[in-house]
Amino acid sequence: MGGLGYSSPVSQPLSTQDHDRRRGGRTYVYPVVSRRARGVSVGINLNPNQACNWRCVYCQVPGLVFGNAPAIDLGLLERELREQLAEVLAPGWLERHAPEGSRRLNDVALSGDGEPTSSRALPEVLAIIARTLEAQALLQKIRVVLITNGSLMHLEHVQLAIRRLAQLGGEVWFKLDSATDRGLVRVNNYAGGSARQARHLELCARAAPTWIQTCMFAQDGVEPSADEQAAYLAQIEALVRAEVPLRGVHLYTLARPSRQPEAPRLKALDGDWLESFAEKIRVRGMPVSVAPET
Repeated sequence: MGGLGYSSPVSQPLSTQDHDRRRGGRTYVYPVVSRRARGVSVGINLNPNQACNWRCVYCQVPGLVFGNAPAIDLGLLERELREQLAEVLAPGWLERHAPEGSRRLNDVALSGDGEPTSSRALPEVLAIIARTLEAQALLQKIRVVLITNGSLMHLEHVQLAIRRLAQLGGEVWFKLDSATDRGLVRVNNYAGGSARQARHLELCARAAPTWIQTCMFAQDGVEPSADEQAAYLAQIEALVRAEVPLRGVHLYTLARPSRQPEAPRLKALDGDWLESFAEKIRVRGMPVSVAPET
């Protein structure tokens, strides 16, 4: 984050185990290799203050605080996005920095160190993304992805942004780690309730192409309980019955160390567990992509 005193260029190869937003020394824009995208993602961090309205126990953000995105320097963000895309597209950059099998520019992703929809500038940021991609002949050729916990989906500026995202051919990855009130508090420190989260998910999916993203892991050596699994699967069934136009589920587990106090209590689930649970989702009529730790 150059505006915060960082100035380290991308020198080490990108890795799914390292999503450091400081790579490249920029304030808002950074490159990563995404397990779920299976390619290089150019990230946009609208929360360089490490502020979020949730606190997920597996969150990798150091110094996470409760709050919203700060004011955004839109001119700086646009310049950084233009520069980062030019770097990634330069001859040899992908070969030098991305592992084999991930040497393609997959998307521009609004993610980062907090909840991106907490930024009131989100609609303007999407307009910047649109004209920058158009200038580089990338519009509609690579995806634009909004990664969100969905808790602010009812706000006017978020709804405007979701509609603009749909016009760009983009998609939303909507966090759903638990379908119970208790689970949302335990995993995400979110007290808004599962019913509200389900309403926001439907609101989002009817406005733009939407994937559910679900992180599952063991805590204190215990896998997700039978009750948690049953509630999640019941919610999938309800979404299918209601014909909510979801693209499917991105199911994954831990790949990078948490920076939260619960970190020593968390452990990744193995690929067999994930595949077994994914099949339970599929038989209920929802497509699933699985991204285990490796």
